[in-house]
Amino acid sequence: MNKTELIEHIAKNADISKAAATRALDAAIGAVTTTLKKGGTVSLVGFGTFAVGKRAARTGRNPRTGEEIKIKAAKIPKFRPGKGLKDALN
Repeated sequence: MNKTELIEHIAKNADISKAAATRALDAAIGAVTTTLKKGGTVSLVGFGTFAVGKRAARTGRNPRTGEEIKIKAAKIPKFRPGKGLKDALN
């Protein structure tokens, strides 16, 4: 499912227009992004938790030349599924 299909699904199930569903989805994604940028977490009970993880700096290799390269430390988004989502899949 891509973003367009998700918007159509939301519009149909919530009985709202596609424009309203688009605004709602964009607002939700924006809220999650803003919270993660500030270092917070977003918990949706029964669905899961979005959080920020840290990846340490490390040494890698260029696959073409075999030359060692330095890879900077980075913040990465993480998602931990909740019990409700896990149970729905099994």
